[in-house]
Amino acid sequence: MRYAGARWEGADRRLLGALHACGHRRPVVERTARTLSYAGEHGALWLAAGLLGAAADPPRRGAWLRAAGLTAAAHLTGTAVKRLVRRPRPPSARQAPARAGRLPRPVLGRHSFPSSHAASAVAAAVAFGALRPGALRVGAPVAAAMCLSRLVLGVHYPSDVAAGALLGAATARLGRTWALGDLADRFCTDGTSPTSRIGPTARTSRTGRTSLTAVRPGGPHG
Repeated sequence: MRYAGARWEGADRRLLGALHACGHRRPVVERTARTLSYAGEHGALWLAAGLLGAAADPPRRGAWLRAAGLTAAAHLTGTAVKRLVRRPRPPSARQAPARAGRLPRPVLGRHSFPSSHAASAVAAAVAFGALRPGALRVGAPVAAAMCLSRLVLGVHYPSDVAAGALLGAATARLGRTWALGDLADRFCTDGTSPTSRIGPTARTSRTGRTSLTAVRPGGPHG
């Protein structure tokens, strides 16, 4: 059992080393990773996206705000778990500051497990995606890039990021019903109103006149 744990830890460190070296050799990759990491501090990017969604989508305003709340909850939970686990940051996170002309490596706190960046990013992608499928198509790649940025910068082990992502996904899934509220009754899964799917059917009255009556999918009694 101890041998298996040592092998896992070794793989964790090797993968981190490879990704960190990749960023160190490619300035464009490193700059992109730093920008993403700064944007994700305290879940700022995702909270801003939730507020923007609330402003741009008035019928779902409350749901967008609750989804942003789930994102904040995932971040705070990750921070609390860090204080309990107290896993030190990788050695690469404690290296000298970045060279001249580069932003310093964004790190808050001494503890590593789990990644709060990953928790808030994945929670936002899942929670916002439940409101608008397009939000998932945009949010999922950005969330994945943000998770990867933490490895490129060498401030988290891969297991930290994986645990944070699982925490974020679980938070969003557990809070899904609360976040959506009554949207399941007001909107279809593709974001359209049920009334937009009502189709006409002919009905003949006793006077012999034919009129069109709106019927929901599934029949007059559906």
